[in-house]
Amino acid sequence: MKSQLTFKKAFITLLFIGFSATVFAQGTGKISGIVTDKKTGEALIGAGVKIAGTTRGIAADVDGKYSIGGLADGKYTIEVSYVTYSTKKITDVEVKENAITTLNITLDEATNSLNQVVVTASFKQESVNSLYAQQKNSASISDGISSESIKRSPDRNTSDVLKRVSGASIQDNKFVVIRGLSDRYNTALLDHAELPSTEPNRKAFSFDIVPSSLVDNLIINKTATPDLPGNFTGGAIQIITKDVPDHDYMSLAIGTGYNSVSTSNNFMSGPRAGINYLGFDGGNRNLAANFPSSSAISGGLNANQNVTAIKALPNDWNKYAINALPTQNYQFSIGRVKNFEDNRKLGAIVALTYRNSQSITPDLTRDFHVYNFVDNQYKFSTSLGALANFAYSYGNSKITFKNIYNKVYDDNYLNRTGNDVSRGDIRFYAFDLLQKTLFKSTVEGNHKMSDKNDKINWSLSFDDVLNDQPDQRKVEYFRNVADRNDPNGFRASVTGLGKANTRLFSKMHENGYAGATNYSLPLTMFSKNATLKAGLSSQYRERNFDVRFIGLVLNTNDPTEANEIRTRPLQTLFGSDLINAGKYRLDEIANAGDKYTANSLNNAAYAMLDHKLGEKLRMVWGVRAEQSITNLTTFSTLIDPVKQNYLDVLPSLNFTYNVTKKSNLRASYSRTLARPELRELAPFQYYDYELLAIQAGNSHLKRALIDNMDLRYEFYPAAGQIVSVSAFYKRFNNAIESYIDDVNSTPIISYFNAEKANTYGLEFEGRKTLDFISPTSFFKNTTIYANVAIIKSVVENPNNPQLLEKNRPMVGQAPYVINAGIQHNVLANKMGINLLYNKVGRKIYKAGGQQFPSVWENPRDVIDFQLSYKVSRKAELKFNAGDILNQRHVLYFDKDNSKSYNPVAKSISTSTNDQTISGYKAGSNYSLSFAYTL
Repeated sequence: MKSQLTFKKAFITLLFIGFSATVFAQGTGKISGIVTDKKTGEALIGAGVKIAGTTRGIAADVDGKYSIGGLADGKYTIEVSYVTYSTKKITDVEVKENAITTLNITLDEATNSLNQVVVTASFKQESVNSLYAQQKNSASISDGISSESIKRSPDRNTSDVLKRVSGASIQDNKFVVIRGLSDRYNTALLDHAELPSTEPNRKAFSFDIVPSSLVDNLIINKTATPDLPGNFTGGAIQIITKDVPDHDYMSLAIGTGYNSVSTSNNFMSGPRAGINYLGFDGGNRNLAANFPSSSAISGGLNANQNVTAIKALPNDWNKYAINALPTQNYQFSIGRVKNFEDNRKLGAIVALTYRNSQSITPDLTRDFHVYNFVDNQYKFSTSLGALANFAYSYGNSKITFKNIYNKVYDDNYLNRTGNDVSRGDIRFYAFDLLQKTLFKSTVEGNHKMSDKNDKINWSLSFDDVLNDQPDQRKVEYFRNVADRNDPNGFRASVTGLGKANTRLFSKMHENGYAGATNYSLPLTMFSKNATLKAGLSSQYRERNFDVRFIGLVLNTNDPTEANEIRTRPLQTLFGSDLINAGKYRLDEIANAGDKYTANSLNNAAYAMLDHKLGEKLRMVWGVRAEQSITNLTTFSTLIDPVKQNYLDVLPSLNFTYNVTKKSNLRASYSRTLARPELRELAPFQYYDYELLAIQAGNSHLKRALIDNMDLRYEFYPAAGQIVSVSAFYKRFNNAIESYIDDVNSTPIISYFNAEKANTYGLEFEGRKTLDFISPTSFFKNTTIYANVAIIKSVVENPNNPQLLEKNRPMVGQAPYVINAGIQHNVLANKMGINLLYNKVGRKIYKAGGQQFPSVWENPRDVIDFQLSYKVSRKAELKFNAGDILNQRHVLYFDKDNSKSYNPVAKSISTSTNDQTISGYKAGSNYSLSFAYTL
């Protein structure tokens, strides 16, 4: 905890440094961009860029970036030269006052001719060339979205952005499914450093904690190369946050939103404090430092100790009602850059974001098995985000220091009514606060080592993840069927501790430390440029998980008195009069096996070669070796510690054949793996009142090995446009799957290794302007785009004859994913109109067991819309409409095997009717935002 505070203090100090920065690059216009090799995409460090006919110029830095400032209005010719490359002149580069002209430049290798070759291109031609090169030069099969595309969509956070990528879909509005594989088969990287799982009960990264406005670009690698972590199968999701700005700026954005089922409606909650609006609880829900230990409670407290301990617990059980406020969004960012002599540059970007929402999920039905419930859920959510990025370039080196902090405060209240056939009528209440915090800091260096253009890249990172769930309170009242005519027939379940009468205090704290170094050396092979890369990396994680289940148990032998207390309303059920009179006894479900400590160490080394075989064929091949050591120990002497040690060799081979100047044919093979997450190995059992099931780990899980094969044809009809077709196949050994063990009355959701599993599919993607219809400006400014994935998978369930399903699709795999949209710009690009459509086919949410079949998630048609207008060069107004159709979210049992959701009224239901696990409408979202940049 001390180290956590130290890093946070350092981070806050950096924020103040960013805000107090006074350097401000004065001047008029500026030309800036990146110089790269046209055929490989490698940055050309030290390439000379100058204004033709003058001595005014600069050398590209270690990232290939250059910037020439202080230019007056007008058109210029830029001259670019580099050893062994043809010199290039770009004409008609227009510069405007106080504006930046972005010009990315590609250079071709020179021929063997002794005469110097000078290639001439216009600004427009070079812009097209550089975009083609960027699209075609990826070493692996990948898809990405730039910051410009993010700006034009209604997406607020990274999870919204990801669902626009071909073959990607979003689960629970924050977890990513790629190519039909569940989120646990993905790896997330932030600024080249691997991210930990943010969830206490699953291996997943919650992408909603990264605001989209802080993302510079986002790339999903769908095939492996040796320089990527081996722990992914669906995709390696790389988030690159914004780096040094091209110019000084200060930006402020404010927004408000309306939800059709929440805003202005009656919003219920537990006690609320003003500090909650800032995303902090204040610590008043945590257990006091002197609260009795588990052993003290199990040993028995005397009367005074019992009363004192109970009074130390928060005891406000009132339900408070307000009208739900509109969603609020605020963002402030500032960028500063200072140029020094000798091509040295210092830059910084600092950004702060704030969001608050009060959402209602009304009439959420759970109508299956013996349950017939209606839930009303209320979520008060605040998120705070901060980014502070600093960079210093000098000579042929660059040092960056990137920091991101995000805190999510979700305070939930649930009110459940209905009946349980086996028990009677139910009234259930849950007060549930979850606080998630992520802090990540990365220092990275890039250095050119010699005239050979060899480079070293190194990085050190630290991350701190906290999941704090203080005082989750659950209380249930039930009424026997025979007492339904008695309005006072409901009695609280306070005669003993159980899943419906506990107060949960849990905290997961994890620190991660990572370091990596990479070396690249340009070579000549077969008279062509090639690059040899090698690297080492290490990542160490340590986690502590603490949990206590505490509750109050009725402490009276008088049946009449007990009955009077149990019929009290929730507000007075645990009244101070009863506590002072000793009518309740503090109790605890103590299980030393629930608490655990764990650590993991992952070491990796790789070598790869990127080279040409002739003029058109490029091969990127190599091998990666990874060693993984995992240790997990509970506090129980009866449970054996988990110890795993794997050494895996992961080869990969990627071919790219340039069919024409505008098209590629790609083929690849790679071996990757999937390691069990610490939570998946932990025996900790947790009752999820929303799923009506217990979640538990499996300490016998093994890591999975996956063989991946891909084939893709891509065609670029014009700059920024693409048509592609992909096919893929994946073979799993020991695939990690979740399933429902439903032998007991309360099902258990756990994990197992499927000996064999296969998934395969096709992907289609297209992005094209409509100028082929007519060359008019209307069609030139209209772009249509779509990506469609068609996927199939088969997994074998455990060899248990009692299971209802022997074979099934993999958990989270959808048979199809559709993303489509149309974008139009008018009024000289001042106004943008964007309409987007998304649909994901039905997929398994949880695999079935012996009593229940698999739980399916029903498809939904989702339509989003955005209208943006640039009021001026500095101001922009946006109107967003999200999920306009507001179709129902449904999880269900497909009892009739129709492969579609066919609900039937409860009164006429049979064992073959589809049954609703949960069904609700989240509402449509409408928002208005205004951004102003100084």
